[in-house]
Amino acid sequence: MVTFKTKEALQNYLHTHRQGNQKIALVPTMGALHDGHISLIKEAQQLADIVVCSIFVNPTQFNDPKDLEKYPRPIESDVKLLSEAGCDILFMPSVEEMYPANEEPWHIDLGRLDSLWEGEKRPGHFQGVTQIVYKLFNLVEPDIACFGQKDFQQVMVIQRLVDLKKLSVHIHICPTIRSKDGLALSSRNMRLSEAGKQKALAIFRALSYIKMHIADESIAKLKQEALNILEDEGEITVEYLAICTARTLEETNHIDAGETYVALAVAWIEGVRLIDNMILT
Repeated sequence: MVTFKTKEALQNYLHTHRQGNQKIALVPTMGALHDGHISLIKEAQQLADIVVCSIFVNPTQFNDPKDLEKYPRPIESDVKLLSEAGCDILFMPSVEEMYPANEEPWHIDLGRLDSLWEGEKRPGHFQGVTQIVYKLFNLVEPDIACFGQKDFQQVMVIQRLVDLKKLSVHIHICPTIRSKDGLALSSRNMRLSEAGKQKALAIFRALSYIKMHIADESIAKLKQEALNILEDEGEITVEYLAICTARTLEETNHIDAGETYVALAVAWIEGVRLIDNMILT
């Protein structure tokens, strides 16, 4: 694995490979890597000749400076995981490298995606996400970019960025990686006790109930039963639970044949905010 810390060095290296018509895949991350991230690397390897992974804790997508400050940065572990996974290129720039002093203000029209669900709970977050992803797309010029389904709204936001900017990159959504019991893998899980991780399985059970009964129960009943599963577990605070049209993430009250739907859930356990979702149809 080759590591670069400057845009110029990375571009010079990639230029050589582009001349050989090799397909390039990008996996953008903020580090603190786990098996979910490595699954993105593995999937990217099936789709492209060269896999570039970026590790950059992006300051513009944090609402709270304290969250940015305490974000985990286990860089030695991350490098080891990527190297063992056979990643080709690691791009690990500084903040100054990605955000020079003369930086232009950034804003993109994300429509309702910017104010629904995570957009509402974390104002400005998706503007920061699209800002850094656009920079990385322009820098790497990937044929494919791999993102995890677990952050489903983020993937829809990035797809809108691609559509608005008419970029040629294909957005590939990789399935959520779960523990054997169903807990969605997340760097936040390390902040849970073992008892907390067991409680968190109620999120998976609630989403699974919705998926299992989507064809034979009303939306209202599906939501109520899922909420009951979470409340019966105890010591779980539900922030939101919604059944939405996948394309727009607008909440729905009925199911149309041929349309794709997604159930979204966010809950707090032991002071940790956990996010999950499940494609329903």
